[in-house]
Amino acid sequence: MTDTNNPIDIAREALKQLTLRKLSPTPANYQACYNEVAKLPNVAGFPEAQLRQIAMALRVNYPALTQHLERFETAIGNRSWLAVQETLLVLASTANGTSAAKAQPDNKASELTTELLARIRRLIEDLLPALGSEDEWLFGQARTLLQTLQGPAVDIQALLGLLTGFSQRASLAAEEQVEIKELLLKLLHLIIENIGELTLDQQCIQGQIDSLVRAVAPPLSLRRLDDAERRLQEVIDRQHDAKTRTLEAQEAMRQMLSAFIDQLTAMNHSSTDFQNNLEQSASEISEVHTLEDLTPLLQRVIDATRAMAQDTASARDQLEELQEKVLTTDAELAKLHEELHHASASARHDPLTDALNRRGLAEALAREIASMQRKDSPLCVSLLDVDNFKKINDRLGHATGDEALVHLVNVVRHYMRPIDTLARYGGEEFVILMPDTRQEEGIETMKRLQRELTKNFFLTGNERILITFSAGVTQLTSDESGEEAIRRADQAMYLAKRTGKNRVLGG
Repeated sequence: MTDTNNPIDIAREALKQLTLRKLSPTPANYQACYNEVAKLPNVAGFPEAQLRQIAMALRVNYPALTQHLERFETAIGNRSWLAVQETLLVLASTANGTSAAKAQPDNKASELTTELLARIRRLIEDLLPALGSEDEWLFGQARTLLQTLQGPAVDIQALLGLLTGFSQRASLAAEEQVEIKELLLKLLHLIIENIGELTLDQQCIQGQIDSLVRAVAPPLSLRRLDDAERRLQEVIDRQHDAKTRTLEAQEAMRQMLSAFIDQLTAMNHSSTDFQNNLEQSASEISEVHTLEDLTPLLQRVIDATRAMAQDTASARDQLEELQEKVLTTDAELAKLHEELHHASASARHDPLTDALNRRGLAEALAREIASMQRKDSPLCVSLLDVDNFKKINDRLGHATGDEALVHLVNVVRHYMRPIDTLARYGGEEFVILMPDTRQEEGIETMKRLQRELTKNFFLTGNERILITFSAGVTQLTSDESGEEAIRRADQAMYLAKRTGKNRVLGG
């Protein structure tokens, strides 16, 4: 009799039953005979391969259920029916919820559609002023679109047709506005290039005209146009001042010349009268026979001579006064020209790099701080200093050093944003104002500029020179002045120099 507690006896008996029943020796048949002999329920083997295929299919169809699928695969690996059952129930519940969410109409769809249509309406309303007011068809189409968008039930197909026609016409209008902008820009260049012809001394103002031409070079931005407006106003103010003072000087010279001519005329009359008196006295002397008759003639000659002397002395004094006025006016005109030259040199921009100078920086700082306080937005200030600049000057000369600074400014301008402001603070130090920028972002911006400088070598002759800089970056506080922020940035820059150069530190 088989011992059902001994696995070896059970296995032997199971094999015997396979032979007696003439069953194929498959794992399933053997398992059935073994369970029968051992008096165990006949349960099929664990289907690991099939369950793993199911797990793979679930991963494809439900990628969002990754965490539950990993637990399912772990249960398969442990060959635990209980764990497989539990994870399958969780998967079924989660998958049903996901499918139901996908199948169920989105309750927010109508709200999103309404919001989308409202934004399209606002977009059209904001776009129209930029397209000009000449195209009546475009404005009529816009009104039709706005009425359609405001309706209670929007026909999407009709809306798409209207939008297609509007967008095509708006594209043409936009192209026309671009052409108008280019023509206006050309006209502005023509005015700037010819404005020097309106001044008496073009040299006084040529530097500002050149910088103004550069200021209106594309690409344009509102800040650059604001800067160009300020420069143009400076040029116009100086021209107006020069013209007014020159006309005043010309009028003074005209009055002095008129007075001089009047004096010459008076001298001529006096001389003629004196000449006539002498001639008359000479003719009368020939008829005098007594000393008594000669006395009144001599007295008349003496009186005429004295009057002539007085007139001559008065004319001499007046001419000396006129000469003094001429010299004074000439000195005033020379001073005016000197002031114009000084004004050109002390404008808002550095003559070498065309970056803002100290005066321009002060104005820009005041403007940006006011904007920061009005919009409650961050403002970053960076102060950078070229590394080893003295060595460049000593080895290659100051002219090459100047070219290196121009190269630095050109690279910085190319990669900085249009809303940023660049100013030459002094020597090889520059300040960059970065509105709407926090300190961490400002530090990353300066590091990016450093990387760009390493890609753009400065070329002098056949030599390539790597220009680097150290910088300090600070973010203004609400109660801080621009000078205080620059001072903190300068301290951070100095620390960057001390710690190895070509670094950017926050302050």
